[in-house]
Amino acid sequence: MGTEELPRKVVLVPIASGTEAMEAVMVVDVLRRAGADVTIASVEQQPCVVTLHGIKIVADMLISECVNTSYDLISIPGGVQGSIHLRDNHTLSSIVCEHTSAGRIYGATGAASALVLRDWGLLCGREATCYPSFMDRLSSSRHVELVTSRVHICEGIITGQGTGTTLDYAVTLVEQLFGKKSATDVSQQLMMRSYQKANFIDKEYNKKAWSSNCGAKVSVLVPIADGSEEMETVIIIDVLRRAKVEVVVASVSDKLEILASRKVKIVADMLLSDAAKYSYDLIVLPGGFGGAKAFAASRLLVNLLKKQSKEEKCYGATCDSPALVLQLLGLLKDKKATAFPEQCEKLLDRSAAKGRVVIDGKVITSRGFGTTLEFALGIVEKFLGHEKAMEIAKTIVFI
Repeated sequence: MGTEELPRKVVLVPIASGTEAMEAVMVVDVLRRAGADVTIASVEQQPCVVTLHGIKIVADMLISECVNTSYDLISIPGGVQGSIHLRDNHTLSSIVCEHTSAGRIYGATGAASALVLRDWGLLCGREATCYPSFMDRLSSSRHVELVTSRVHICEGIITGQGTGTTLDYAVTLVEQLFGKKSATDVSQQLMMRSYQKANFIDKEYNKKAWSSNCGAKVSVLVPIADGSEEMETVIIIDVLRRAKVEVVVASVSDKLEILASRKVKIVADMLLSDAAKYSYDLIVLPGGFGGAKAFAASRLLVNLLKKQSKEEKCYGATCDSPALVLQLLGLLKDKKATAFPEQCEKLLDRSAAKGRVVIDGKVITSRGFGTTLEFALGIVEKFLGHEKAMEIAKTIVFI
């Protein structure tokens, strides 16, 4: 018997200047993973949008091009300024108004529940949640009943508290579109946490202090390439920049824009050839099979990683990259590490392979999509302390 084909579902995710990149990209990534046809639409005058923390995303189209399309779901990401820009866009509001009038499902995360859905009058007589600091605004409407759950469903409206709840929110969207089995399958792929915990590093061996050797601020290089995993890329950049780490996003190809594994277009800060002129406290590789292959094929990046190791500076990778890059280059010799489950057999030492985040000396590795927030917070903890990592985790409603 052939595999039953799921019905085609069409989804709109609008973005604006100041949008929470993680809340947009994680939703797009998860829904595309589940088989949805997702359009990222810019409400700005150009497709390239500078989201919160300076992450540049190129939308699939402008919102004006979405007017005549019927969507099964519209999901609105948060971010205060981004939410305001989305709320004030008349084209988007008319699309959403027509969508809701047809009884189709919609949702919002973080500040967007209060600043967009509430202000548009789309939560009247419904229960909803939002980012904690906007709960007073949401509950000030006598027509909205505030709930404090991380993700809430009420009559086809899905709301989430914030960045740290977005994976749960996205999986809930999958369930609403495709059913519980699809949601369970995607959740298992993502390796999501089944519980909340206040420690981000599972296992640490040969414990060493991490500190900045490059100046007052910690400096981190995040290489990206066609095929890099967008969720992992954006999470790493976002969390580190929240911690005031100086992050340079560098394309290993000859162009700044890369097409990530789930077809999200991300624009690097500079080419690797320019980024290589500087030194970094940490070089960290996101996963994605295609991206990892491109990393291993980049002579310049390979030389930078080997130099980083020789100078006893920090480096790390998540998902496919620990096995397909670090192990391949001999940079995990005598090191315990983890990787994406399908790649773990390539690790010479697999004794720590089931750890979500593993550190050995100055090398940090992680399993993949659903472990990346812990991975990024683990980096913050090593450089800036557990208190700082906890502060960020609470700010994004991760714990």
